[in-house]
Amino acid sequence: MTPPSEQPTQTSSEHNALEAAGIETNAMTIPHHPDFDNGKWFPTWRPFQGDLDRNPVGINEYLPPSKSILLGIQHTFAMFGATVLAPILMGFDANLAILMSGICTIMFFVITGGRMPSYLGSSFAFIGPVIAVTAYAGTGFNSGLDVALGGIMACGIIYALVGLLVMKTGTGWIESLMPPIVTGAIVMIIGLNLAPVTIQGVSANQFDAWMAALTVLLISGVAVFTRGMLRRLLLLVGLILSYVIYYIVTNVMGYGTPIDFTTVAAASWFGLPSIHTPRFEMSAIVLIAPVAFILVAENLGHFKAVEGMTKARVTPYMGRAFLADGLATTFSAGFGGTGVTTYAENIGVMAVTKVYSTTIFVIAGVVAVMLGMSPKFGAIIQTIPAALLGGASIVVFGLITIAGLKIWMDNNIDFTKNSNLVIAAVTVIMGTGNFSLMLGSFDLGGIGTATLAAIVLNALFNRQKN
Repeated sequence: MTPPSEQPTQTSSEHNALEAAGIETNAMTIPHHPDFDNGKWFPTWRPFQGDLDRNPVGINEYLPPSKSILLGIQHTFAMFGATVLAPILMGFDANLAILMSGICTIMFFVITGGRMPSYLGSSFAFIGPVIAVTAYAGTGFNSGLDVALGGIMACGIIYALVGLLVMKTGTGWIESLMPPIVTGAIVMIIGLNLAPVTIQGVSANQFDAWMAALTVLLISGVAVFTRGMLRRLLLLVGLILSYVIYYIVTNVMGYGTPIDFTTVAAASWFGLPSIHTPRFEMSAIVLIAPVAFILVAENLGHFKAVEGMTKARVTPYMGRAFLADGLATTFSAGFGGTGVTTYAENIGVMAVTKVYSTTIFVIAGVVAVMLGMSPKFGAIIQTIPAALLGGASIVVFGLITIAGLKIWMDNNIDFTKNSNLVIAAVTVIMGTGNFSLMLGSFDLGGIGTATLAAIVLNALFNRQKN
């Protein structure tokens, strides 16, 4: 039996009361699985015995080591572009960010009891506040890094406290505040908000645009026309194929910008990145700490998407997940890394591979740690052309968007109700267009503003009959 503090707090009478008030509740009926909801910190693990072509791999199932390692590497590839880009935009050490993402993902697995399949990578929600605090010019090392780290640590502590509160009081109040109509919209805008940046990144010239399109075609071809393990490795295989073609076209045939292997040859095989010490200043804390509430909304959408995909009762363990992410963010910033969050890119990978085993993410974390401690491996990965990463991002961000739509479908959201139409329409357009509001000197950003709009509109309009 699940510990009382982690039981869903929405009773039958509460459910009926919410329905009577016009608030959407989770319409999915998720069966109780004794080996998953076993009352222990970790679920009961079992080997996967189904057909990989037809059956999903459950959260508490595991595959043979060879297949698990390949799938873990694929998840590392999926998170790599964004996890490296975020620290670069803030003037942080990218190699340290990779190392911390691996350690934090393993921490997340342990603290959540292996019940929430997620990878923790660099959070983009911190970029605006960090740049505002440090006046970072956009190139080279950020001289105000120590002050930013103090603000990120404070944010992580607040986030962890929210997790403890949810563990104590249950998830009912969060679910009533953010029902499926809201969380589905939030998940959608996470994918849609990133779309313009991704398209811009591969549209600098026609050569890059064609290579990105080729990458999309190769990944999609692997997803549709292959079977078994090869289909589950669609991103990894698609990227490798596109990389080989890109190398032939540029380095051999002389078109476009060739891949430069100079940094690979010069990099050492082993080396620890530099550690940085945080400094706490109230002005920085006031600007950066509120990001915790954006992370709560963002990750709630992620967890709902995971629950919809896996058909497993992960919502009762949401408090653990918030606590784990908060502690991981605090830990990462304590050594000079970025704030971290559950990665929508990896949720997109799960959506298409149907492999939800949390053991895969431990392997992905170990691979990231190896990359973070090896400048040589890091240099090899960084030779992947931006056009290819952009092409992969088009697929992944599209899958994230569809995951939000799936939340609406799974919960039978009634779009004949004007209230639901308005909430969805306004949220999606604000998030996609990156419409941003300021709360004092704090910039909510496009996702934060759209999330706030969804919550407020739901509170105003879904408490009365149409």
